[in-house]
Amino acid sequence: MAVLLVMAPAFAAEPTSEQIEEGVSIYEDFCAMCHGRNMMNPGGLAFDLRKFPKNDFARFRNSVLNGKGGMPAWRDKLTDEDIDLLWAYIGTSSAN
Repeated sequence: MAVLLVMAPAFAAEPTSEQIEEGVSIYEDFCAMCHGRNMMNPGGLAFDLRKFPKNDFARFRNSVLNGKGGMPAWRDKLTDEDIDLLWAYIGTSSAN
């Protein structure tokens, strides 16, 4: 029997404004250098996170943990809670 595990952030509903603000803080510490302040990439090679699909947390989590392209893996630096909080910011701010 196969079991399909769906990765979803720990939020039962929409994230709170406090969770989003915590996500902003983590983003500024770990992501803004490459992805730009407020996810406004200044023309570098990093993915424009404003375009990240809102319904693809599993892809986001995998990319953060394992890296992708030139992005480093953050597995040893960010906790599951940190990733959930990042998603609270990025997932609610994305254009899709």
